[in-house]
Amino acid sequence: MSYAIIGFGNIGKALAKAFARKGIDVSVATTRDPESFAADAAAIGPTIIPKKLAAAVKADIIFLAVRFESHPDVAKALATWQGKTIVDVTNAYGVPPEKLGGQPSSKFVAQAFSGAKLVKGFNHLVAAVLDQDPALHGGRRVVFLASDDDAAAAEIAALAEKLGFSPIKLGGLSEGGLLVQARGNSWGQLIFKDLVKFDG
Repeated sequence: MSYAIIGFGNIGKALAKAFARKGIDVSVATTRDPESFAADAAAIGPTIIPKKLAAAVKADIIFLAVRFESHPDVAKALATWQGKTIVDVTNAYGVPPEKLGGQPSSKFVAQAFSGAKLVKGFNHLVAAVLDQDPALHGGRRVVFLASDDDAAAAEIAALAEKLGFSPIKLGGLSEGGLLVQARGNSWGQLIFKDLVKFDG
Protein backbone atom coordinates (compact mmCIF):
# COMPACT_ATOMS: atom_id res chain seq x y z
CA MET A 1 0.00 0.00 0.00
CA SER A 2 1.43 3.39 -0.97
CA TYR A 3 0.49 6.78 0.46
CA ALA A 4 0.67 10.39 -0.69
CA ILE A 5 -0.22 13.79 0.74
CA ILE A 6 -1.16 16.44 -1.79
CA GLY A 7 -0.70 19.88 -0.28
CA PHE A 8 2.15 20.77 2.04
CA GLY A 9 0.79 23.66 4.06
CA ASN A 10 0.25 23.37 7.83
CA ILE A 11 -2.23 20.49 7.53
CA GLY A 12 -0.12 18.59 4.98
CA LYS A 13 2.93 18.94 7.22
CA ALA A 14 0.96 17.79 10.28
CA LEU A 15 -0.15 14.66 8.39
CA ALA A 16 3.42 14.07 7.22
CA LYS A 17 4.58 14.17 10.85
CA ALA A 18 2.02 11.50 11.75
CA PHE A 19 3.54 9.21 9.08
CA ALA A 20 7.09 10.11 10.12
CA ARG A 21 6.38 9.22 13.77
CA LYS A 22 5.56 5.68 12.69
CA GLY A 23 8.37 5.46 10.11
CA ILE A 24 5.90 5.01 7.22
CA ASP A 25 6.93 6.21 3.76
CA VAL A 26 4.67 8.87 2.28
CA SER A 27 5.05 10.98 -0.87
CA VAL A 28 4.31 14.68 -0.59
CA ALA A 29 3.49 16.93 -3.52
CA THR A 30 2.10 20.32 -4.41
CA THR A 31 1.58 22.01 -7.76
CA ARG A 32 5.08 23.46 -7.25
CA ASP A 33 8.40 21.84 -8.04
CA PRO A 34 9.48 19.35 -5.30
CA GLU A 35 12.80 21.20 -4.82
CA SER A 36 10.84 24.14 -3.39
CA PHE A 37 9.71 22.13 -0.34
CA ALA A 38 12.38 19.41 -0.16
CA ALA A 39 14.07 21.04 2.86
CA ASP A 40 10.76 21.17 4.79
CA ALA A 41 10.14 17.49 4.00
CA ALA A 42 13.66 16.51 5.08
CA ALA A 43 13.19 18.42 8.34
CA ILE A 44 10.21 16.17 9.18
CA GLY A 45 12.03 12.92 8.48
CA PRO A 46 13.58 10.54 5.94
CA THR A 47 10.27 8.76 5.18
CA ILE A 48 8.73 11.98 3.77
CA ILE A 49 9.47 11.89 0.05
CA PRO A 50 8.94 15.04 -2.08
CA LYS A 51 7.61 14.26 -5.55
CA LYS A 52 6.07 15.94 -8.54
CA LEU A 53 2.25 15.86 -8.48
CA ALA A 54 2.08 13.44 -11.45
CA ALA A 55 4.27 10.92 -9.57
CA ALA A 56 2.61 11.33 -6.16
CA VAL A 57 -0.90 10.60 -7.46
CA LYS A 58 0.22 7.07 -8.38
CA ALA A 59 -0.19 6.19 -4.68
CA ASP A 60 -3.08 3.93 -3.56
CA ILE A 61 -4.26 6.24 -0.77
CA ILE A 62 -4.10 9.99 -1.30
CA PHE A 63 -4.68 12.65 1.34
CA LEU A 64 -6.13 15.77 -0.27
CA ALA A 65 -4.80 18.54 1.97
CA VAL A 66 -5.07 21.51 -0.39
CA ARG A 67 -7.32 24.56 -0.15
CA PHE A 68 -10.85 23.54 -1.15
CA GLU A 69 -10.71 25.81 -4.24
CA SER A 70 -7.60 23.95 -5.49
CA HIS A 71 -9.06 20.44 -5.61
CA PRO A 72 -10.06 20.62 -9.33
CA ASP A 73 -6.40 21.36 -10.21
CA VAL A 74 -5.31 18.19 -8.40
CA ALA A 75 -8.12 16.17 -10.03
CA LYS A 76 -6.71 17.04 -13.48
CA ALA A 77 -3.49 15.13 -12.67
CA LEU A 78 -5.15 11.82 -13.67
CA ALA A 79 -7.79 11.00 -16.28
CA THR A 80 -9.34 8.41 -13.99
CA TRP A 81 -8.89 7.80 -10.27
CA GLN A 82 -10.21 4.25 -10.48
CA GLY A 83 -8.98 2.01 -7.66
CA LYS A 84 -7.71 4.88 -5.52
CA THR A 85 -8.94 6.08 -2.14
CA ILE A 86 -9.02 9.83 -1.57
CA VAL A 87 -9.04 11.17 2.00
CA ASP A 88 -10.70 14.57 1.76
CA VAL A 89 -9.06 16.81 4.36
CA THR A 90 -10.37 20.04 2.76
CA ASN A 91 -12.81 22.44 4.40
CA ALA A 92 -15.23 24.43 2.25
CA TYR A 93 -15.80 27.17 4.82
CA GLY A 94 -17.15 30.32 3.18
CA VAL A 95 -18.16 28.52 -0.03
CA PRO A 96 -21.89 29.19 -0.62
CA PRO A 97 -23.91 25.91 -0.59
CA GLU A 98 -25.46 26.81 -3.96
CA LYS A 99 -21.96 26.72 -5.51
CA LEU A 100 -21.82 23.08 -4.43
CA GLY A 101 -25.25 22.35 -5.89
CA GLY A 102 -26.59 22.11 -2.32
CA GLN A 103 -24.49 18.98 -1.69
CA PRO A 104 -22.06 18.34 1.16
CA SER A 105 -18.61 19.57 0.10
CA SER A 106 -17.16 16.03 0.06
CA LYS A 107 -19.78 14.85 -2.44
CA PHE A 108 -18.79 17.81 -4.60
CA VAL A 109 -15.10 16.89 -4.28
CA ALA A 110 -15.88 13.23 -5.08
CA GLN A 111 -17.35 14.26 -8.45
CA ALA A 112 -13.98 15.75 -9.49
CA PHE A 113 -12.13 12.50 -8.73
CA SER A 114 -14.00 10.14 -11.05
CA GLY A 115 -13.70 6.49 -10.09
CA ALA A 116 -12.10 7.08 -6.66
CA LYS A 117 -13.55 6.06 -3.32
CA LEU A 118 -13.73 9.10 -1.07
CA VAL A 119 -13.45 9.30 2.71
CA LYS A 120 -13.91 12.58 4.59
CA GLY A 121 -11.44 12.60 7.47
CA PHE A 122 -8.67 14.25 9.49
CA ASN A 123 -10.21 17.67 8.69
CA HIS A 124 -11.94 18.51 11.98
CA LEU A 125 -8.73 19.33 13.89
CA VAL A 126 -6.76 22.54 13.44
CA ALA A 127 -3.21 22.03 12.15
CA ALA A 128 -1.57 22.83 15.50
CA VAL A 129 -3.54 19.99 17.14
CA LEU A 130 -3.21 17.50 14.28
CA ASP A 131 0.52 18.20 14.44
CA GLN A 132 0.82 16.69 17.93
CA ASP A 133 1.43 13.07 18.87
CA PRO A 134 -2.05 11.47 19.03
CA ALA A 135 -1.12 9.45 22.13
CA LEU A 136 -2.47 11.53 25.03
CA HIS A 137 -2.85 10.83 28.75
CA GLY A 138 -3.02 7.09 28.10
CA GLY A 139 -5.63 7.55 25.34
CA ARG A 140 -5.60 8.32 21.62
CA ARG A 141 -6.80 11.41 19.78
CA VAL A 142 -10.03 10.85 17.84
CA VAL A 143 -10.36 11.36 14.08
CA PHE A 144 -13.80 11.28 12.48
CA LEU A 145 -14.34 9.47 9.18
CA ALA A 146 -17.33 9.57 6.84
CA SER A 147 -17.78 7.78 3.52
CA ASP A 148 -20.44 6.36 1.25
CA ASP A 149 -18.11 3.37 0.74
CA ASP A 150 -17.88 1.14 3.82
CA ALA A 151 -14.77 -0.69 2.59
CA ALA A 152 -12.93 2.60 2.01
CA ALA A 153 -13.95 3.86 5.46
CA ALA A 154 -12.62 0.62 7.01
CA GLU A 155 -9.36 0.96 5.04
CA ILE A 156 -8.79 4.52 6.29
CA ALA A 157 -9.85 3.58 9.84
CA ALA A 158 -7.13 0.89 9.81
CA LEU A 159 -4.58 3.45 8.59
CA ALA A 160 -5.68 5.95 11.26
CA GLU A 161 -5.10 3.24 13.92
CA LYS A 162 -1.67 2.54 12.43
CA LEU A 163 -0.86 6.26 12.72
CA GLY A 164 -1.87 6.17 16.39
CA PHE A 165 -5.31 7.79 16.18
CA SER A 166 -8.66 6.44 17.33
CA PRO A 167 -11.04 6.55 14.33
CA ILE A 168 -14.79 7.01 14.76
CA LYS A 169 -16.94 6.33 11.70
CA LEU A 170 -19.86 8.71 11.25
CA GLY A 171 -21.59 6.92 8.37
CA GLY A 172 -22.28 8.39 4.93
CA LEU A 173 -21.19 11.79 3.62
CA SER A 174 -24.73 13.20 3.66
CA GLU A 175 -25.57 11.83 7.12
CA GLY A 176 -22.93 11.83 9.88
CA GLY A 177 -20.47 13.37 7.44
CA LEU A 178 -22.31 16.69 7.72
CA LEU A 179 -21.06 16.93 11.31
CA VAL A 180 -17.53 17.47 9.99
CA GLN A 181 -18.28 19.66 6.98
CA ALA A 182 -18.59 23.41 6.71
CA ARG A 183 -21.78 24.76 5.13
CA GLY A 184 -21.40 28.29 3.85
CA ASN A 185 -20.29 30.34 6.85
CA SER A 186 -21.07 27.74 9.49
CA TRP A 187 -18.99 24.78 10.71
CA GLY A 188 -20.26 21.24 11.32
CA GLN A 189 -20.88 20.51 15.03
CA LEU A 190 -17.85 18.22 15.41
CA ILE A 191 -15.33 20.52 13.74
CA PHE A 192 -12.61 21.70 16.17
CA LYS A 193 -13.74 19.22 18.86
CA ASP A 194 -10.52 17.72 20.20
CA LEU A 195 -11.53 14.38 21.73
CA VAL A 196 -9.46 11.59 23.25
CA LYS A 197 -10.63 7.98 23.44
CA PHE A 198 -9.56 5.77 26.31
CA ASP A 199 -9.64 2.02 25.80
CA GLY A 200 -11.13 0.37 28.78
